[in-house]
Amino acid sequence: MPHSDPTKLADSPQLVRRVGLFDATMVVMGGIVGSGIFINAYVVANQVHTPVLILGAWIVGGLMAILGAFIYAELADRMPAVGGQYAYLRAAYHPVVGFLYGWVLLLVIQTGGMAAVTVTFARYFRELVGSEFSEKAMALLTLAVLTLVNCLGVTLGSRVQSALMVLKIVAIAGLAGAGFWFISSPYPVTRPVLDQPVSPALLTSFGAALVPVLFAYGGWQTANFIGGEITDPRRNLPRALLMGVLGVIVLYTTVNVVYLCALGPLGLAKTTVPATAAMRIALGERGATFIAFAVAISTLGFLSQSVLTAPRVYFAMADDGLFFRSVASVNARTHVPVVAIVLQSVWTAVVAVSGRYEQILNYVVSMDFLFFGLTASCIFVFRRRDSAPSAPGYRVPGHPWTTGLFVLVSWLVVANTIYKYPANSLLGMLILLLGLPVYAFWRHQNRKVA
Repeated sequence: MPHSDPTKLADSPQLVRRVGLFDATMVVMGGIVGSGIFINAYVVANQVHTPVLILGAWIVGGLMAILGAFIYAELADRMPAVGGQYAYLRAAYHPVVGFLYGWVLLLVIQTGGMAAVTVTFARYFRELVGSEFSEKAMALLTLAVLTLVNCLGVTLGSRVQSALMVLKIVAIAGLAGAGFWFISSPYPVTRPVLDQPVSPALLTSFGAALVPVLFAYGGWQTANFIGGEITDPRRNLPRALLMGVLGVIVLYTTVNVVYLCALGPLGLAKTTVPATAAMRIALGERGATFIAFAVAISTLGFLSQSVLTAPRVYFAMADDGLFFRSVASVNARTHVPVVAIVLQSVWTAVVAVSGRYEQILNYVVSMDFLFFGLTASCIFVFRRRDSAPSAPGYRVPGHPWTTGLFVLVSWLVVANTIYKYPANSLLGMLILLLGLPVYAFWRHQNRKVA
């Protein structure tokens, strides 16, 4: 039978707590900063057309990420367990809800995003080194290397992730420094404030601009997946979440200021490669080469973080008897769930090689934010169950209003995505619903074993 004690995974002797505060903070930042900051800015500029509104969208998106970090920090404090969102949904509602999250994470959310980012890395890396390998072959090789690194132990995996995140910060700082120093005639970034009167149309446009921004800020929650392997998680995981998200807000806002100084709102809207365009203005072709290196490092860091964290969800599902038992196995020497890591990487490779990942990305957003809102709502359930009015530990500031706002915005993103991409979003919903008979099968198998 599934575990009745939701904290059991936190006390599992199989997984060892070896990830410290610095590495956990780098995991948070690495889960957020992928290729989005180098690409998504032009999508925002196509929705709103003044520097103030463009920067405002990135700041509002950062505030939403902070709000999400507050919520997940309380959840981490309450349940510092392996599996993150899976564990919270299982304990708050029902094991089937947690299973459906893990099911969609494996088939859509995590692997779809990883497939796209893997091919992005392969494309930029080939340009840098002039490799004769095809993009798909390079993508497979990249996944294989990162899988091997993370199978050798969580300490090695987290240190590789931390090193890549530090290099990523240096690269983004180089982009910002070059932009501020070498752009001789920057566009103003404080005016005009608006290009049209305040109206429902302006608010709708600003809301549309928030969609790519919120997507670019996504990923901070994945640090909760390895809560069972973080040293002193009730203290370090909330701190890592908050410090990591704040660090990313600074990075994202600074980079967008550089884009606007170099290109202006109109130029930003017209290019699909704003980072390359800005660096070419600042440093010529050397700048374009540098930013190709930065994108390669950024995407590689994101992939390393994804390989490190998400397999802990499948481990937790299998530990509950809701997946193949081998997925819950932990290597005796390295103390990592090797089968779970390999499973995710193999499916990511299938998606990347199939070339269907573009379609998958359209419904990644709807599934991701559906479960963001649902996971945040767990706070209401857990607080209602508290026997004491003011239980000790970390608490979300401004609850219930702040938590309710986060849930509302998350589900508005889902509604907007379904409206804009109905076919792909409904396909994601279909995959979600197919998880119900799969869950029933594993429950039946579990009862037979018992």
